[in-house]
Amino acid sequence: MSPLRVSVLAHPGCFASEVFGVPDLLTMATHVTAAQGSPQPSYEVSVVSPRRRVAASGGSRVDVRAVRPADVLIVPGFELSPALDLDAALAGLAQERAVIRSQAAAGAAVVSICVGAFLVAEAGLLGGREATTSWLFADRFARRYTDVRLRADSLVVTDGGVTTTAAFSAMYDFALRLVREHDGPDVARSTARIALVDDARSTQAPYVDTRLLPAVGRGFSLGVKRRLDQNLGDRYDLPALAREFRVSTRTMLRRFGDEAGETPLAYLQGARVRRARRLLETTDRTVASIAADVGYRDAGTFSGIFTRHTGRRPGEYRAAFRPADDR
Repeated sequence: MSPLRVSVLAHPGCFASEVFGVPDLLTMATHVTAAQGSPQPSYEVSVVSPRRRVAASGGSRVDVRAVRPADVLIVPGFELSPALDLDAALAGLAQERAVIRSQAAAGAAVVSICVGAFLVAEAGLLGGREATTSWLFADRFARRYTDVRLRADSLVVTDGGVTTTAAFSAMYDFALRLVREHDGPDVARSTARIALVDDARSTQAPYVDTRLLPAVGRGFSLGVKRRLDQNLGDRYDLPALAREFRVSTRTMLRRFGDEAGETPLAYLQGARVRRARRLLETTDRTVASIAADVGYRDAGTFSGIFTRHTGRRPGEYRAAFRPADDR
């Protein structure tokens, strides 16, 4: 079988680690297949650009080749800092957008890493499709590309030949999926173990740090959020909450939903899970004790809600995210 042709589209300001991360993991997979007796490499990888020279984020020079036909085109992300003029940055990547469109038209599978999804969306490939990106910029992406069905919790989303991934290390989740499909699950599993990469992740939800997210909502909903945050252990009582803010229950749901994009109960459940995550990471308290602290008398109910939000049961979450020195 001919090697799979994989091209990484380097562009000005891209993260160098996201240029080389997938190729390096594919190199490891090639070593695994060679050890198993494969006579030739499984992948033919090249870093390409329509430009003669590319400087990655931080000024690191990236050696590139001319764009060539590929089976898979990978689009790395870039530094989306608060000071970056995103409109200007994307406008300056017209050559890269043209490459993305032409490669897709020729039948290549297009893959974005992290906020590379912004560039793929600007190229017109994500309209009407499902996609994901870094949780840190998911809200900004959703507001900019309203025709994309964003799955903000997902690590890897493929829709119609276009794949998007979550932040940085999700490129390894994609690479392992590619190895699994091309070389089989045994090779993918061995590659993951060699690289010390988790090959069983399914969501980026456990990694979300809401302290880094911008506050969503206006005066009314932010006031309700503060009230709920300060009383996480109280029983949820929508009529009482509405009376406190001098509105009807219908008005409470409408105004809060319009401003915050969710119901007060959904926000409260998320806030309780965030508090529980912190307690699981920093204390030895039992799951039942933590459940009671955040308003759940039944630990089973709490465990189900926690798992639905994070993709992990409370005990699994503690094992994965509590610092080793604190265990």
